[in-house]
Amino acid sequence: MFAVIENGSRQHRVQEGDFLSMDYQGELQTGATVTFDRVFLANGGGASVIGRPTIEGASVVAEVVIVTEKGPKLEIQKLRRRKNSRRHTGHRQKYTRVKIKSITVPGLQVTEQPAAAPVAAN
Repeated sequence: MFAVIENGSRQHRVQEGDFLSMDYQGELQTGATVTFDRVFLANGGGASVIGRPTIEGASVVAEVVIVTEKGPKLEIQKLRRRKNSRRHTGHRQKYTRVKIKSITVPGLQVTEQPAAAPVAAN
């Protein structure tokens, strides 16, 4: 089962047990619960529910694992040739890491499909 949720201005495809890096939330503590109620699409294996624009009553519950996580270092360098003008700066975005605990969608039939057996190569 998966769902497409909105956090801030971004959409994420999540499943139970997934880790998600979302925009930094300084007021949260480790172990706190976060609820995403803007669910756009949910799939239970056999059937899907599509919101117009969101699914009424649907929610995704997540637990905060890491409050402050740093993203990759971005280096910005500006140079004006022949003018002896150079500027070098950097940036590291902060994120909050959460783990998806449950996905609740009213009226969605969840059918677990068995994993396909691996095919041996000859």
